[in-house]
Amino acid sequence: MSRLRPVAEPASNPLARITTLHPRNYSEARTIGEHYRDGTPVILNLTDMDDADAKRLVDFSAGLAFALRGSMDKITSRVFLLSPPNVDVTAEDRRKLAEGGFGNHG
Repeated sequence: MSRLRPVAEPASNPLARITTLHPRNYSEARTIGEHYRDGTPVILNLTDMDDADAKRLVDFSAGLAFALRGSMDKITSRVFLLSPPNVDVTAEDRRKLAEGGFGNHG
């Protein structure tokens, strides 16, 4: 009888199903919240927003992450990663994100 362990599939990496959003104004906060609440990691790219709305979305996202026991990581000055509580983001993951190593979905 063989004792082979199943090989982890690439989909087992929670960051494989990451969603990248490029909001243009604060009204898109709901979309961010819905993806995050469903357990999907969200990359928030705020480069298309003015400073006031971008700050509001960062504050909203930080509150969302706090309330749902997740985390929020700054990737660049205008790009953030919201990680649900079941997703562990390593320093290597953050480096890849900063370099654009995970595809843009969503």
